[in-house]
Amino acid sequence: MEKRLTRTEMLFSLGFLFMLVFAVAAFFYGVKIGSDKTEAKIIENAKHLSSSKNASAGAYQQQDLVSFYHTVFLPYREFQSNWFETIHKLSSQELTDISSSLKELSNIAEQKYGEAEHASVPKSSPLLESAQLQLLKSLRMFSEAAQRGAGSAKDMNNTELLKALMKDAYYTQGVKFAMAGQQSYYIAMLKWSASVNPNIPDHYDSTSVLSIQQWKTLPLTIKNKLMADMLNARKTLAPFYPQDLASRVDQFIVSGQASSMKMKTVDSIVDLLISTEAVRSGDFSDSKAVLYAKELLPQLPFFFPESE
Repeated sequence: MEKRLTRTEMLFSLGFLFMLVFAVAAFFYGVKIGSDKTEAKIIENAKHLSSSKNASAGAYQQQDLVSFYHTVFLPYREFQSNWFETIHKLSSQELTDISSSLKELSNIAEQKYGEAEHASVPKSSPLLESAQLQLLKSLRMFSEAAQRGAGSAKDMNNTELLKALMKDAYYTQGVKFAMAGQQSYYIAMLKWSASVNPNIPDHYDSTSVLSIQQWKTLPLTIKNKLMADMLNARKTLAPFYPQDLASRVDQFIVSGQASSMKMKTVDSIVDLLISTEAVRSGDFSDSKAVLYAKELLPQLPFFFPESE
């Protein structure tokens, strides 16, 4: 005879389910609140830190791109390097104290947040303002993800912890904001190149499928912007820059590999290169002299290293 739940047991079960739903909802609400607070704080700081209040909106000067690189983009990239290094050590069982390593990673994210937060970005460059906002939000999300991972380290093995980190809502939000910020920065570079060379359009839509033949005719600043678009669309956090991906696409085409594999679109090449981990940081520098000797680029350190 089937045993029926008593009234007390029924109320307890319903109460437990309610608390579980509430806890999940509260977590995702916390992610949103944290992101909104970060954005509000940055916007408020921008009102006081802007150094070009009277300049015309939409102006992108080379000195602004360089300043942004050193004060905002570089701190973010330095954290990203630490993130990939820690994740690699975690996956290869090289961390002796996982919890402490992840806490340190969280602290580094907060430190880099503090550096980038106080950078002065001109109001005349809204794309750079947007990039700063997105990269700061990403650092805050990565900090939270690392902190949560540190708290879970004692209850999971390395493989389980790595999977949990990659699925964590703070991590996925961090990737989303990071790729959006990078995209805005590369769009700003395109705007700058168009102001220097009138033959370069200041806008290039990447919504349609891009053929290899179309790609071959494009200036490098457009190619770089399109690679930032594609990384953003795929929500791919990678140690390489968009220009590294652009150079690998060009090498793949020039070498005849695309033709031999009967590939027709740049999207298909990008998917193949990313899925096979065929792109490395530094690929652009290795092929720059051969492929891009006459291309227009802003004087940024990742385009023109000091050793050149």
